[in-house]
Amino acid sequence: MSTLPTAELLDAVLDGGTWRPWDVPMVDIAVDPDYREELRVAAAQAGSDDSVITGSGRVHGEPVAVIAGDFNFLAGSIGRVAADRIMGAADRATALGLPLLALPSSGGTRMQEGTPAFLLMAGIAGAVRRHIDAGLPYLVYLRNPTFGGVLASWGSLGDTAHAEPEAMIGFLGPRVYEGLTGEPFPDGVQTSENLAAVGVIDGVMSPEQWRDYVGSLLQSLRAHPENQQPSQSWESAGADGGEADADLRLVAPEKFEGWAAVTATREPERPGLDTLLTRLTGFCEISGTQAGERAEVTTAGIGQLAGIGCVIVGFDRVRQDAGHAVGPADLRLARRAMALAERWRLPLITVIDTNGGELSAAAENGAFAGEIARCLSDLAALRTPVLSILLGSGVGGAALALLPGDIVLAAADSWVTPLPPEGASLIRYRTIDRAADIANDQRITAADLAEIGAVDRIVAPPRPGMPKFAVAVGEELSRVVGLPLDLGARAAKWSGLWS
Repeated sequence: MSTLPTAELLDAVLDGGTWRPWDVPMVDIAVDPDYREELRVAAAQAGSDDSVITGSGRVHGEPVAVIAGDFNFLAGSIGRVAADRIMGAADRATALGLPLLALPSSGGTRMQEGTPAFLLMAGIAGAVRRHIDAGLPYLVYLRNPTFGGVLASWGSLGDTAHAEPEAMIGFLGPRVYEGLTGEPFPDGVQTSENLAAVGVIDGVMSPEQWRDYVGSLLQSLRAHPENQQPSQSWESAGADGGEADADLRLVAPEKFEGWAAVTATREPERPGLDTLLTRLTGFCEISGTQAGERAEVTTAGIGQLAGIGCVIVGFDRVRQDAGHAVGPADLRLARRAMALAERWRLPLITVIDTNGGELSAAAENGAFAGEIARCLSDLAALRTPVLSILLGSGVGGAALALLPGDIVLAAADSWVTPLPPEGASLIRYRTIDRAADIANDQRITAADLAEIGAVDRIVAPPRPGMPKFAVAVGEELSRVVGLPLDLGARAAKWSGLWS
């Protein structure tokens, strides 16, 4: 398919009448007369003076800066003028504190300007990094086609990255590949749909869908915790059914023995992360590691809970029940969410509900143990509040990787153990028949964890729809963002556990 013309794309993405161009007339840098003529013809055909336009506008009322490619001008190639516009717009957006939307469409750097144009990709990447380091969102929408140095610089640095349907996207142009190797490039690889499937980008969206995604994301970022109050009280939380008679303010509304907790959390109809996410406003998912991997059971994204913008990441029990397990890519996605929470200065919510990590050669080769360690290290140093939710089962290093928050909220029947009780029974007794005894003896429950200081609040198990459980999460979110950020206190919490 041919890419939507840039002017029409801006109309589809931005609020009507809000576009304000930033570009000044092009300075003629062409020395070669043939190249100068190419530029003249390209300008006449494209109706623009170069391959990039920049400016500002609004998306659902939120102000943004925009860098957009124009493939109609010399295949969207990036030369000196276009590079200056990109770098200038990125630095201007940084100075103004504006989120930056990048909408590239390009065959790469401009061959007529040779190696100097190619080397300017480093300067462009540096300008984007300055914007990112200022804690400002950089959101990318890849268009058809996007190739070469553009994809390898400003096209691949987004906090989120989406693409239009059926877009051709890749590093090496297929015509160049075939010319150099004598063979056609494999079909179906350099497509937006494939890149989404393998976790290089977050998804495929129409311009209108991406507009709504951007609007929701920016509104969640705008919901800074300093200015927000919980939108529900305990008294109003049960109005939509369920749990109306449960007083979740109690430290231990009901107590479970170890094996009873294990069996309760294994009930097929028990609500999990997917239900909790429905209680968020404007949830915008991020998907994949952006490194050619897709998480099997981890969901991450940004939304609002109790009126507070937050980043949330956790394990989906539905996908685990379908036969998938937490693997290295899941934890790399979790670390991506941690990094976004810190950059965007939003609290992080982690949700633990897993029967354990992937047991395979692929997990070993993918550095599963190393990713657990890096999650723990990242959480220890994360300069934003962390609320951990122990929602159900918490088995092994996969559970540990998301657990060490500033505050830990636990369902009364949740539990944590290095191995499933059956596995621990095999080690100790060479049979799984003693699993219940193991669960009852090893102090695995939320109440046990509260006694040693690992859990801060225990609430009733989640019921269908999670009306009150979500309020409990909202209350603890309000509490954790009200605490002074104290990495020393976080370290002391997790180094002093014992009884």
